[in-house]
Amino acid sequence: MSSILICISLLICSNVFMSFAWYAHLKELNDKPWFLAALVSWGIALFEYLLQVPANRIGYSQLSVGQLKIMQEIIALSVFVPFSVYYLKEPLKLDYLWAGLCLLGAVFFMFRAKFS
Repeated sequence: MSSILICISLLICSNVFMSFAWYAHLKELNDKPWFLAALVSWGIALFEYLLQVPANRIGYSQLSVGQLKIMQEIIALSVFVPFSVYYLKEPLKLDYLWAGLCLLGAVFFMFRAKFS
C-alpha cells in the first residue's frame, strides 16, 4: 500500500477519535463537571495522536506540510459531518456542502503542481 494511502487511512481513524474527544462529551457528559469531560477527552485524544503523528510522518515522505494540512481538513469534515448528524443528532445543513466546496478549492491550490 502506498504511503499516501496509509497516511489517509490513519488520518481517517485519527479523526474518528478526534470527533469523539472533542464533541462526544457534549452529549454524554453534559451534566458532569467540565474537568471530568476534559480528562475523558484527553484519554480519547491519546488514541487520536497515536494515529495522527505516524500518519503525518508517513505522509510527509511524499507530501508537503501544506498538503498534509489540507488533506487533514478534508478528512476532518468528511468524518465530522456523519458524526454530527448520526451521533449528535444535528441537522444536516447545506453549509457543510459549501464548506466542502471551499476545501476543494484549497485542495486544488495546494496540489495543483501535482495535477499538471
